Amino acid sequence: MSDHHPPLRSYGRLKTRTIKPRQAALMETLLPNLRPPAEAFDPGALMPGALQVWLEIGFGGGEHMAAQAGLHRETLIIGAEPFQNGVASALRHINEAELRNVRVLDGDARELMANLPDASLDRIFVLFPDPWPKARHNKRRIVQTETVAEFARLLKKDGTLRFASDWADYIDWTLERFAANPAFRWTASRADDWRTPPADHITTRYEEKRLGNCAPVFLDFDRV
Repeated sequence: MSDHHPPLRSYGRLKTRTIKPRQAALMETLLPNLRPPAEAFDPGALMPGALQVWLEIGFGGGEHMAAQAGLHRETLIIGAEPFQNGVASALRHINEAELRNVRVLDGDARELMANLPDASLDRIFVLFPDPWPKARHNKRRIVQTETVAEFARLLKKDGTLRFASDWADYIDWTLERFAANPAFRWTASRADDWRTPPADHITTRYEEKRLGNCAPVFLDFDRV
């Protein structure tokens, strides 16, 4: 994209309430050590010896990211989230679980993705992103033809991407865009494959609020 036309913001407010003092302190002390470089970099250098590298786009309060990192301590998980309250919450989870395999960008995931080399990721998670349900705002959704192409660039062959949403229109929107890219194969073969949370999914408080207009749907795609 041209420097004169940055991507549309795919997220809403950056902050809603005052960050608790303990979390604010982690923003000052822990976050600077976890931020990935602001220029092109090899993610393997962030955690030498990591078995895999995963990316979570819009990690919310960080519950899913931190829980996955705790279960897969040999995997480097990079998360991006522009919402400051969510970043502060994630830092608390990371600190309490003494996680050494998480890196956090407090900003737009697309800037991070642009700095990553081809075929550098094993998994990508896009879980319950901002739905931008009004038609005139659909162009602000993180899933676009261009970002699906970027996902394809970043994932290794046989890498996987999981998208989840509880907005019916966004689910259809996402399926259309992934179906149009031959680099991806939707893994579902029956309805339970998208209606039932995958065995390795970790449910978050946000997901349980059921803020959308349908039950949560999980779409898993393979990079072919």
